[in-house]
Amino acid sequence: MRRFFYATSNDNNSSETLYPKLSAFSIGDSIELTESIVHHWCRVLRANIGDQGILFDGFGGEYQVQLQTISKKHATVTLLAHINDDRNAPLLTKIGLVISRGERMDYAIQKSTELGVTAIQLLSSHHGEVNLKPAQVEKKLAHWQQVAIAACEQCGLNRPPLILAPISINDWLKPSATITPSAIETAVSPMVATMSQDSYYHALQQPANLRLQLSVPAAGQPAMPKALLAVLQQPAPYIELLIGPEGGLSDEECAQAADVGFERWQIGARVLRTETAPVVALATLHALCD
Repeated sequence: MRRFFYATSNDNNSSETLYPKLSAFSIGDSIELTESIVHHWCRVLRANIGDQGILFDGFGGEYQVQLQTISKKHATVTLLAHINDDRNAPLLTKIGLVISRGERMDYAIQKSTELGVTAIQLLSSHHGEVNLKPAQVEKKLAHWQQVAIAACEQCGLNRPPLILAPISINDWLKPSATITPSAIETAVSPMVATMSQDSYYHALQQPANLRLQLSVPAAGQPAMPKALLAVLQQPAPYIELLIGPEGGLSDEECAQAADVGFERWQIGARVLRTETAPVVALATLHALCD
């Protein structure tokens, strides 16, 4: 069955529409679909009355539904059953990812989502290829959040990662840098603003159990930080990853990362591209965690 993200916040930036959480309804209730689902399911995929699908809103679990009515701009479904399965990753991860160009950035976000990342903090850096103008941020943030949501719809995850608006790596690495619930809500796309306040994402407000900077192979550098295996044995460990641009982080940025507790992590003997590094790092963490 097709899976669709039911955005309880405004999902198209054209109105102030707010939808109730799916948990506010009972099995057998009829609910109105969001505009984006109507467009995708009923217009693009040409669904018919009686077709069944899955809705999830990021607050846990998912719902099996059946199309009840379809009109030009609206559609309703009947809730058939609740599936109480989040399929969360066994650890929480946030990636500080320097923005790259075009499809490489989409790929990094898509694959990181499939591998269960909890949040991605977009960064600009000294050697970075992309520095968004203020007028571009809202549109690009919505695009990248939608890439993550589409990946969830495809792979079966039902708690989308939060894509956080870009800041400079220097600001992110300040010792006093903290993230509060209100800061998270204002840093994400409106389509996930309400969802971002769910308790599942509260861990992002706490210091990580371990901070790792992915680095290029260097002689004498340990392949794996000593604390990594021990941290992965903790219940629901929280790990932050820092991944630089194609040109790498500057010496000053590396020094700043070390000053706030980031340890170098060299994965293998090859130099990974910036869009490959998140995939390899997350897959390695999951393999070690299991």
